[in-house]
Amino acid sequence: MRKTTPGWKVLLAIFSILLTVLVWQRGLQESFDRPSVSPKLALNQREMALLAEPSLPSILRQLLVGEDPKIELKKTLSSVDVNDLDAREKLLLASIESSDTELRYLLNDNFSEPSLEKIRVNLLDSLQKQNNSKVNDFLENLQVVKADPLLYRLTCLSIGGPPEICYEASTSRQMAVRLILSQLLPLLATLLGIFLLIWQGWIFVRKTSLPWPDVYSLPLSTIDLVLLVAGGFVVLGELITPLLTLPLSEVFIKEVPSPLKESLKVLIGYIAMTVPPLLILNQQVKSLNLEVVEGGWIQWGFGSFWKSFLEALKGWLMVMPLVLLVSWLTTFFFGDPGGSNPLLEMVLSSRNFWALSVLFVTTVFMAPLFEELVFRGVLLPVLLNKQGPILAIVVSALVFALAHLSVGEMPPLFVLGMGLAILRLSSARLLPCVLMHSLWNGVTFVNLLILSG
Repeated sequence: MRKTTPGWKVLLAIFSILLTVLVWQRGLQESFDRPSVSPKLALNQREMALLAEPSLPSILRQLLVGEDPKIELKKTLSSVDVNDLDAREKLLLASIESSDTELRYLLNDNFSEPSLEKIRVNLLDSLQKQNNSKVNDFLENLQVVKADPLLYRLTCLSIGGPPEICYEASTSRQMAVRLILSQLLPLLATLLGIFLLIWQGWIFVRKTSLPWPDVYSLPLSTIDLVLLVAGGFVVLGELITPLLTLPLSEVFIKEVPSPLKESLKVLIGYIAMTVPPLLILNQQVKSLNLEVVEGGWIQWGFGSFWKSFLEALKGWLMVMPLVLLVSWLTTFFFGDPGGSNPLLEMVLSSRNFWALSVLFVTTVFMAPLFEELVFRGVLLPVLLNKQGPILAIVVSALVFALAHLSVGEMPPLFVLGMGLAILRLSSARLLPCVLMHSLWNGVTFVNLLILSG
């Protein structure tokens, strides 16, 4: 006889769904007001290209920096309203701009930073007195901004300084290495991923692939699933818990200096968010009186780490070109919708080792472990048992994307979620998914660090 679900559980599940819809609707709407890190990343990459250009091998120069990196930087800076540019960015644009009228407009206002103000005055002066005697005086004044290699390079070149002294060789070499790591390696990984996708497609067409192994599913009802994901993960985890933990965390870490304080808030908030769904899941499992199965009901597969790592690496390579394609199509048709995860901005702007270490632990270890347990460890197998593989993959990936509360990141996260779901079903182990998720977050984290300098 099928066990009847208590009425209070049904009402609680309905209430959880309604609150989840409200939380996600508000979160997605608010994501439009959050700034996107894409413009800042694009600007950093253009700056890096200009600094790296003198040290790049000729075979890589065209591929990595294009015909004229100064023109690309000018396009990037010109795409922003001039009133939104800071003093440094105005000086960068002024050192590239050739129009006297535009130059005077850019340099019209005084700058509060003394070193930048000195450069502004000299740039204006160079418009009126462009002769060799002034070049040496200007180069001497430029020493005050040598700590900013790009500003020094561009302003030095703009007043006719010799190219051989208008760049710092060691900085240029460092930027060349960073540029190769941030562009060439992802390009090679994407090409390898495309090859693996084609190879996997060929195997599928020829029907020579092995059948997927059995995936164990916790015998949870739909109501149990709703209470876990909507009630535990969203309502208690994303809505209620932050209201309680943020004031408490402020008390315990009020003496910690920024930016470490902000990173610790993220860590404490994430740990607290995981508690309600884990407690609910623990209670649900206890009430089931499950029999012991080989490998466990969650099928972690910790005993096959290196096999799991290779599967994760293969999955990461294969999903990368698809995520990049979807991201490009989204931007092409809808523009940059903004709403980047605030953690991206924190990583991009922070220079504190301990703050970055805390963020690294949160994003590369804790987030993959917890999210994979909920979405691919519990949600996906239960949906597989009830709806079949296609709907299970699509629905679990959609819930995964929605839970991140970012309109701009939803399409690529949906594709990533589908890739993780397919890896879970094809391997019948959760560890490859955790490692692939960790690899994805880790590569993103490192890439932000490379582009942040």
